[in-house]
Amino acid sequence: ISLLVKNWEMNSTNLIVDSYEEAFAKNIVIVSLGLIINFINGMLMVTFFSNPMFSRDSRYILYIHLVFNDMLMICISVTLYVLTYVSPLVNASLCCVLVFLGTTTFMITPLNLAGMAIERFIAICKPLHHSQICTPQRTHIFICLLWVIGAIRSITDVIISLLTQPVSFFRSFIPCYPNYLFPSKSHQYNTIASQVICMSLVWIILIYTYCRVLFTARKADSKGSANKARSTILLHGVQLLLCMLSYITPFMFMITTPFFRLHQTKITFCIYLFTNILPRLLSPLIYGVRDQKFVKQMKEYFTCNIVIVKIVPS
Repeated sequence: ISLLVKNWEMNSTNLIVDSYEEAFAKNIVIVSLGLIINFINGMLMVTFFSNPMFSRDSRYILYIHLVFNDMLMICISVTLYVLTYVSPLVNASLCCVLVFLGTTTFMITPLNLAGMAIERFIAICKPLHHSQICTPQRTHIFICLLWVIGAIRSITDVIISLLTQPVSFFRSFIPCYPNYLFPSKSHQYNTIASQVICMSLVWIILIYTYCRVLFTARKADSKGSANKARSTILLHGVQLLLCMLSYITPFMFMITTPFFRLHQTKITFCIYLFTNILPRLLSPLIYGVRDQKFVKQMKEYFTCNIVIVKIVPS
């Protein structure tokens, strides 16, 4: 995918530059959406920490970690977008840190969804062992493991750069894009391999857990919780599809640009908006709204409901 983007950029002969007004408007839209999304996600995090019950449930711990990861990803993504206008050339070391964090958070999202699906699978298919397996301590260890696995691709890219680039490269100023920071064939192979392995593994987990929960729901006496878990895993699949929208971005560029060369920057902006920004709003919000306990706690916390207890003397 990175190679396709690079070839597309190199083959584009007529590059269109935004006017000041258009660039300003685009940055206002992106920054505003980023603030709105992080404000909503911040409300979800405040709701989580407002009730100790959530911190004792592995399901909610994994969910709020997904929200936090999306918040961090939004911050980095918006920062990189604004930097392309404010400072086209960025110190390579600073760019490396931003791309490292952005890539890591991007890789963690599908892995977190897989973990949430496994938790629902254990809750429905192995209910007697759920409280023993899915403890808060083990969930925290699992989250740490997610960060280690998610960072493998970024660490590998940095190691390749240290081996192939001179030290002066990290003191230079470059356009802060992965293609400029990690330009070698080894980086491209690492990107493709990590994405294919990660997504294949996550899809296998989602399909397996869904089938097992579906089978359990058919033979269970109480089908309510099993059907709800099945719907939840399906929702994880939808969230994963939203995450994968960014994978088709280069192909969308290549398809649309030849027909709309004069509107090249507008198309780039719209594709970025719909594949990178808006999905970060939909996935945590939809999942949070579905959970009645979470919604109830959010309403009580943010509407400042006052419970009046009337004591009647006997």
